Amino acid sequence: MNINFTKYADGLVPAIIQDAQTKTVLMLGFMNQAAIDITVSEKKITFFSRTKNRLWTKGEESGHYLHYISMEVDCDQDTLLIQAKPSGPVCHNGTATCWGDEDASSFLPQLESIIAERKNTDPASSYVASLFEKGINKIAQKVGEEAVELVIEAKDSNHDLFLNESADLLFHYLILLQAKGYQLSDVSEILKQRHKS
Repeated sequence: MNINFTKYADGLVPAIIQDAQTKTVLMLGFMNQAAIDITVSEKKITFFSRTKNRLWTKGEESGHYLHYISMEVDCDQDTLLIQAKPSGPVCHNGTATCWGDEDASSFLPQLESIIAERKNTDPASSYVASLFEKGINKIAQKVGEEAVELVIEAKDSNHDLFLNESADLLFHYLILLQAKGYQLSDVSEILKQRHKS
């Protein structure tokens, strides 16, 4: 990959960080060759901080790392687009991106990550872990129960109850997907393929 570090006076190039799954733009940082080398070798996004005047790995203090997936250089060879998987809020203000929180649809991959984390916690302290401990039959049963409750609320005119039952069904469906070893993106891919045909 040829990168033109000479275009800007400080010898750095801008690096746009994008969520590899949702494609949401998370933040902008600056890199030199050393930052790129560490990012690729350590698999954690590392920048050259202009304020600290040193290499800085995103999340080194908060623990909210950006896990490196891939990198591309633009047509002028002076800007990077990096795909990453965030392990928590990206912004120092606690939001998902440096432009505030993402929209509702891009929260779903984050929710899947939360479910995956809680899957292996103490079942006594986590509803999600307790469902996984009870096994696939209990998880599937919960999805069925939530689907029936949603159908019942769909026949009435209480919008709040309908939306809450919709959320319950989607939440338990995400748990079922993970129990079967899948993610929502696997289902989305099938829908995309169906749309093409």
